[in-house]
Amino acid sequence: MALFPFSRAVISPQRGEETRTPMSAILFLSFLLLCLAGRAESTKAAAGASGKRSPVHRHLLSSDFYVKTCPEVEQLVGSVTSQRHKVAPSAGPATIRLFFHDCFVQGCDASILLAPGSEGKGEAVEREMGENRNLSPVGFDTIDLAKSAVEKKCPGVVSCADILAIAARDFVHLAGGPYYEVKKGRKDSKAPAVNLANKVRFGLPRANSTVNELLTLFAAKGLGPADLVVLSGAHTIGFAHCSHFVGRLYDGGGDPTMNRQLLQSLRLQCPRSGGNADVVAPLDVETPFEFDGKYYEGLGKGMGVLGSDQALWNDPRMRPVVEKMATGGKGSFFAAFAEGMERMGEIQVKQGRSGEIRRDCARHLAN
Repeated sequence: MALFPFSRAVISPQRGEETRTPMSAILFLSFLLLCLAGRAESTKAAAGASGKRSPVHRHLLSSDFYVKTCPEVEQLVGSVTSQRHKVAPSAGPATIRLFFHDCFVQGCDASILLAPGSEGKGEAVEREMGENRNLSPVGFDTIDLAKSAVEKKCPGVVSCADILAIAARDFVHLAGGPYYEVKKGRKDSKAPAVNLANKVRFGLPRANSTVNELLTLFAAKGLGPADLVVLSGAHTIGFAHCSHFVGRLYDGGGDPTMNRQLLQSLRLQCPRSGGNADVVAPLDVETPFEFDGKYYEGLGKGMGVLGSDQALWNDPRMRPVVEKMATGGKGSFFAAFAEGMERMGEIQVKQGRSGEIRRDCARHLAN
């Protein structure tokens, strides 16, 4: 996925390993900060956000959905996310990315969590598709741990889809972002997807998506231009592998919209070919481990690492929203982000007989 926690996962660990931020990322960040010291002139904030949101079909989700059946669900998930945040820093970005990838393909139904073979012999699953192959195992492991904790207290009650939504919120907050209520009541998918490869390929943003492509994709999910800019703010934390932006560094002599110091720094770490596949670059050079609005400020300076990120600033339709997020303070961004996450979390929700409550997030009940 080129957008949102796109390539947020740093070097992918083996399943079960507890990961720490890779040394390559720390060294790279230090190098970039030295090269990019100094501030560009600040831009003036636009009067308001541009673009109207498309209507979203509202499902019967509620923040107190489990108040009688599993009242401790958020504390149970929180006990896992808080621990993972300490011992496996990449778990946060990886889990947030899982949530985005899940919702944008077939809706927020935990279908991204299904393991190979779980749909039956010969049937592929979402995580096997090329666009999902670099999803970090640490994200899947985190949800497995959270599900296990919940099942011990409330067996067969809480869906994996709701646990994923709660965990994503927790990690946003643990990184310094907003704490918002997560509406619950989703069920997990129970039927194999038809034409899955195309649903994944055309359901996820790419690193080089144009603004028009992104707007079309978001509109198909019931999300508008403001949602596109606000939810892209998830890139305020995390890293991207060189393969997702190397074309911007060399094609045509380099992307002219990229800050030249940033371009030169990235070239040193990401050669056109033959480089280390584990090298990553921070998506927010100034504060890559903090959930804040610095990502938007960076776009105004040409500091967007992904082409799809920088395009938001370059497009006159999107720039006023970017400027508002950059200059409106954390409160403005946090409120808008929380609202955007709620809207995204309602995409194609499964309820009633259309879904199930898995005991193991990687497998259907019947398997």
